[in-house]
Amino acid sequence: MKSYLADPKLKREFVKEIKWHQDQDKIIQGTYGKGSNGDFRGCAVGCSVHSLNRLKNKQYATDNHAIYETELGIPEWLARLEDTIFEGLPTEKAKAWPLRFSKAIPVGADLEPVKWQFCAFILSENIERVLTLDIAADLKEQVVNAIRGVLNLHETAIKTGKWDESAARSARAAAYAAADAADAAADAADAAADAELKTKLNRWMKNRLKKLEKIT
Repeated sequence: MKSYLADPKLKREFVKEIKWHQDQDKIIQGTYGKGSNGDFRGCAVGCSVHSLNRLKNKQYATDNHAIYETELGIPEWLARLEDTIFEGLPTEKAKAWPLRFSKAIPVGADLEPVKWQFCAFILSENIERVLTLDIAADLKEQVVNAIRGVLNLHETAIKTGKWDESAARSARAAAYAAADAADAAADAADAAADAELKTKLNRWMKNRLKKLEKIT
């Protein structure tokens, strides 16, 4: 899959459409689209699909992220990422985001490696976050090792340009095992907390009964 279907004209026309939506103040958060034709307003994805409908005389649903792949050569996962970032931005920055996004993508590029780079960044942050958690040392080590395994998988893909499915299955298994261990630890902690609460309630009830006995 090549971005903008390796067609510079498609990018120029699409970017022009997005800029029109921005200039007309038609980019809003919280909806894939409302209104019709000249009255249409929508989010980043909504306005992008609406732009394609205008360019190609189509009637695609404006919440259809998959249209990015067939009409723009942009992976659906990247369309969903654009959507998520857009909805999380302050209003004014959100209005400028679709144009920035569409301009930043070069013509004729394979965008799949971008996912590996983005995931590697998130995984690195997750390791740092886990290291700060107040949890059992053996559980922390297992979780960090699992994340590092997935991180190594992505870093290797970035270097080689290839996704190792065999290594991915191994990393996935380790990640699931760590998740199960974390769930078990959480359940144990909840059980311990419940037991402690019951003990406190029983002690309180006994004390109250003793006081009542003295009164009566």
